[in-house]
Amino acid sequence: MIHLPDAERAARASLREKELLGERKVRILSAVIHDHILTAMPVGSVTICRKYEPSLSSATIRNELSALEALGYLCQPHISAGRVPSHKAYRLYVDSLLHRGLEEQESDSIKAYLLSRVRQMDDVVSGAAQALSDLTHYTALVMVPRQLELRISCLQLVPMPGGMALLVIVTDGGIIRDSVIRISRSLDADALYAISRMLTERLAGRTVQQVQEMLREYSHLMDADGSVCQSIADLASQMARQTGTDTVAIGGSHNILKYPEFADVGKARAFMSALEDKEHLLSLLNRDSAPLSVRIGPELGVKGMEDCAMAAARYKAGPQAGTVSVIGPARMPYGKVLSILHAVGSALSELMGQ
Repeated sequence: MIHLPDAERAARASLREKELLGERKVRILSAVIHDHILTAMPVGSVTICRKYEPSLSSATIRNELSALEALGYLCQPHISAGRVPSHKAYRLYVDSLLHRGLEEQESDSIKAYLLSRVRQMDDVVSGAAQALSDLTHYTALVMVPRQLELRISCLQLVPMPGGMALLVIVTDGGIIRDSVIRISRSLDADALYAISRMLTERLAGRTVQQVQEMLREYSHLMDADGSVCQSIADLASQMARQTGTDTVAIGGSHNILKYPEFADVGKARAFMSALEDKEHLLSLLNRDSAPLSVRIGPELGVKGMEDCAMAAARYKAGPQAGTVSVIGPARMPYGKVLSILHAVGSALSELMGQ
């Protein structure tokens, strides 16, 4: 089980709320939530009686449903329809879930799947977003924090045909960049290995900005290797630009269209428009520091996502923390989604640290 001590305050509040409701109301509310998550349909007293509470009469269940509606936990789309959970009901459900603890997912299989999606060395973030989207069938977001003090771990030059070499730079934050560069034909594999080893010894532990300055000096002092140093400095400069701000990768942006809540064209268009506002999304992803968190409906504060929920987990990106998250309908199966997020976050922390 996954236990989260940071969720204790919310758990205590939800426990008091449940005590005020009483055991029977809590059971019936849980039944409505469970059935609505599965079917996306309003839930009536007959369904609850038949599937969840056969010992209670339909009349008793109807009375309890009316009471829960009056308390703000349920809504009734139409007079003749059953009830659907409100955002208040989902909040109570999620807080209780985090308090009880989450079931561990198959972390090894999730890690293997994540690695299978990361096909290129510089595709870790977008690969993770796509893997998370595939695993949950929701829209996935992976946020990488800015890394102003990113330090070089190692540097390698791999010979390629036609006077070219593959340049690979690895940092302490798990950020990897590669580039194909032109080199002197006089530099064979042994020479490239020697240059790689020498530069790694001199540059390891230094920031990307320091490396740029040092390499530009080396390029004026070295003959055959000068162009190599300049190419490395250029790649380091590119890394500095890319890691100087928080970035977010999105996977499965159109997954939301599979759900009946977004069959309306206007709602779907509003959601897609909200995804285009990267600054707002980054602000949202940076809002919570808890290991696992959930924001439901109005708690998101994003126009176009009023009927959505965002579940998120933190992961380690070198000395800082990033966020993996999914956005879906408010009726998402929170237990399963949070467990997957926890497993993906752990796998990404390990991957970024290697």
